[in-house]
Amino acid sequence: MRPSRRASDEMRAVSFERGVLRHAEGSCLVKFGDTHVLVSATLEERLPPWLKGQGRGWVTAEYSMLPRATHERTRREVTQGKQSGRSQEIQRLIGRSLRSVTDLVGLGERQITLDCDVIQADGGTRTAAITGAWVALHDCLAWMRARSMVKEIPLRDHVAAISCGIHEGQPVLDLDYAEDSAAETDANFVMTGSGGIVEIQGTAEKTPFSQEELLKLLSLARGGVEQLVALQKQAIA
Repeated sequence: MRPSRRASDEMRAVSFERGVLRHAEGSCLVKFGDTHVLVSATLEERLPPWLKGQGRGWVTAEYSMLPRATHERTRREVTQGKQSGRSQEIQRLIGRSLRSVTDLVGLGERQITLDCDVIQADGGTRTAAITGAWVALHDCLAWMRARSMVKEIPLRDHVAAISCGIHEGQPVLDLDYAEDSAAETDANFVMTGSGGIVEIQGTAEKTPFSQEELLKLLSLARGGVEQLVALQKQAIA
């Protein structure tokens, strides 16, 4: 039995609340159980210098965790004078994931930044951030279309992410902190609505996992992403 008493293929309750920030072009409060991430999308009429004049835009992300998002207070990274390697790795993953389904040429020479702030953490913060960031990005692009800045919303597909792992010998979907901290294997899957794989991050925490176990985790992830994409579609309908 899982600590949460969920079935092996059962996710936590997932919800999206759109338009939670008055000034952002797109925003979403996404909840994966007790993991809550606030995502804002900011449109800027500028580009990184290395992209200027290429006729395409850019989508990037920043990620941070509030001091009391966890059981004990963590210092704000800004007060430490540098960003942690973990935060840098996660925000790069978020940016890659969103760019994989965005028509950057259709966006034009503009940049959209997704700010992902974890306000409460219980495992799976990066997967919740990616999934909620797609909703915020969509709403930002819809805001642009309403103002005739783009003809169509330049999104090719949905993208969502889910964690899977092996806990007490059992492949399970959507790990919370209790499972994540004790899992023999921990993996994150980023996939599109059409089933394409954007990225897989998998680590054996104790003993190496087999190809058969990897395929079981992939199967669980596909089912989870399908559910997340269905919820995204409901949210933006």
